[in-house]
Amino acid sequence: MKILFHICCAPCAIYPVKEMRSSGMAVTGYFFNHNIHPYLEYRKRLETVREYAGLIDLEVIYQDEYRLEDFLSAVAAKPADRCLYCYSSRLAAAAAAAVEGGFDAYSSSLLYSRYQKHEIIRELGEKIGESYGIPFHYSDYRVGWQEGIQISKKMGIYRQQYCGCIYSEKDRYQPRPVSAKEPA
Repeated sequence: MKILFHICCAPCAIYPVKEMRSSGMAVTGYFFNHNIHPYLEYRKRLETVREYAGLIDLEVIYQDEYRLEDFLSAVAAKPADRCLYCYSSRLAAAAAAAVEGGFDAYSSSLLYSRYQKHEIIRELGEKIGESYGIPFHYSDYRVGWQEGIQISKKMGIYRQQYCGCIYSEKDRYQPRPVSAKEPA
């Protein structure tokens, strides 16, 4: 099977790419992550995917677009729902690229992360795939979470500390208020 694999970041691609290749799939990566902010973080992740692809001889199609305004206009009114936009916009771009490139299916490294809304990604991937006429290849890559982390550390590649958008950066680094019971 010839599969186009959306890569959100290099560390999240390691285990799935290894598994797909070991099962005989011909994997081509696809980088489109207009949700990653700030810009220097976006560039760092893009360059890390290039580094990783070079290390493992992975062909990658790069849609190098930093679309801050599109992202903000889509999510600013309801930041709590931002993941739906991030998932659907990137999966739709990957599905379109897969059809255009003559691939048999498409998938995403989003299926690797324990921190993503896995069932929503699966449902969106299948629905978007149907609308584009291309199957969404589903596999629960979370089983390889620790293995992927270990390999990424051995490779010495950049490992980001938050999902990608400016809101997830805030959630990661801003101290959360501690709710303490006040004395009666």
